[in-house]
Amino acid sequence: MKIRIKRLSETAVLPTRGSSAAAGYDLYADIEETTVAPGETKKIPAGISVEIPEGYFGGIFARSGLSTKEGLRPANCVGVIDADYRGPIMVALHNDSSVDRRITPGEKIAQMVVMPFLSVEFEEVEELTETERGEGGFGSTGK
Repeated sequence: MKIRIKRLSETAVLPTRGSSAAAGYDLYADIEETTVAPGETKKIPAGISVEIPEGYFGGIFARSGLSTKEGLRPANCVGVIDADYRGPIMVALHNDSSVDRRITPGEKIAQMVVMPFLSVEFEEVEELTETERGEGGFGSTGK
């Protein structure tokens, strides 16, 4: 599958994969150096726009090293790029650590996974079918 991509600045880095088996494509910061303070969220541009095919979306996920070592993650945990969105890709990075975190130009800030989704219609009903679990919620199925 080919996905059309537009570079929005001369300094923008196109997404890359860390290995041939990697599901995610690394997104890079297209900014001047900036600092994200503890508890702060900053929108970091990736310097690109993409054309996701109909029936798919781009999921924006944390990079494991950035989140575990630096305490930085997407503020919304998983971002969604819809197939009809053509604007700039931004990553709202949140600093969960207790110290300032520096973001440098060209630094990997998140990863994008392109995934299919099902388009559904909701049908309002008075009752749902019964199951063994029923309304059992958090922790109801044991460990």
